[in-house]
Amino acid sequence: MMCGRQFVGMGKARPRSTGPAVVEDTPGLCLGDGAAARYFATTFDCGTNRTPHPMPSLFTERSPLLLDGGVATALEAKGFDLDDPLWSARLLLEAPGAIREVHTDFLEAGADVIATVSYQASLPGFAARGIEREEGLRLLDLATQLAVEARDTFWAVPANRAGRERPLVAASVGPYGAYLANGSEYTGAYDVGRDGLYAFHRDRWHHFAASAADLIACETVPSVEEARVLLSLLEETPDTSAWISFSCPDGEHISDGTRIAEVAATCTTTPNLVALGVNCTKPRHIGSLIGEIRSATDLPIVVYPNAGEEYDASTRSWRTVENGGDALPDLARGWLDAGAAGVGGCCRVSPADIRMIRQTLADRVLRPRPTRPRLTS
Repeated sequence: MMCGRQFVGMGKARPRSTGPAVVEDTPGLCLGDGAAARYFATTFDCGTNRTPHPMPSLFTERSPLLLDGGVATALEAKGFDLDDPLWSARLLLEAPGAIREVHTDFLEAGADVIATVSYQASLPGFAARGIEREEGLRLLDLATQLAVEARDTFWAVPANRAGRERPLVAASVGPYGAYLANGSEYTGAYDVGRDGLYAFHRDRWHHFAASAADLIACETVPSVEEARVLLSLLEETPDTSAWISFSCPDGEHISDGTRIAEVAATCTTTPNLVALGVNCTKPRHIGSLIGEIRSATDLPIVVYPNAGEEYDASTRSWRTVENGGDALPDLARGWLDAGAAGVGGCCRVSPADIRMIRQTLADRVLRPRPTRPRLTS
């Protein structure tokens, strides 16, 4: 998935182009309006304000959900220099074929969800590069198109459908701090308030809500205020499914210092929020954070931490600070034991790492767990 290491008036949303969700003859599913929400809700009791659907779920007892890893990491491994305010979105302009290739690499490694390269792509960010609004919207469309094309091409091969559900495409939405590129996605110390955050996110959100993506992944969110803005946008688009994933400096808090259990309780009442999660966080904090989230909500939990390295901006290099990488498969088993329903990786987690996790979890099933009451208003 995506995270950041680089430190207008809303138009009417287009009608969604996909049709209703139906079960295919193949082991996969044809996704449509609300399909992702039904995937996440079918197996998990997410409260009385969520309606289960008699459709096979990605969260079945057969296996957990496997997310992709660091798309930028994979692009850098192919020789691309992403030292740019747009980060991996730069290649939407320069090498879109490489982006499609990386999506395919993660699918072949076993990922059930791939994220678009739009984490650091925003209309204000494009404007700072001299890119006009309409061209910026085209680039957002291209980010989705590349992921959908990679998924559909992969899924067209019968051998790739054996024992798997049809992978999902998540439109990656980075926080305001990713646009600032000053590290504030790890602090939440912004120069704007709620209205400014809403204005920043609004156009991109509504564009992705009308796109071919299956859901929106809000990633590396550092503050409860920004989470509330994203929830308000999700409420404006009731046919859109999304998850929100937070950056966390320790095992109890998100980056602005708010307890993650408090944030989870805040998020519980939004019907089309399909999961909560943690990403771009040190692996050692993940088990505790899962417990904190689980104490406040029965929403499915997705976790995709970094590989255990820190980025040194002064040397522009990574340094290892704890076990990760090769240890991720064993760590992932522990996170599932703690209550996670989906696991994956963020910065420095490669397709090879995701393949190792898939192999390690090949015989793993999600254990039934007791449900907790959730607020409905």
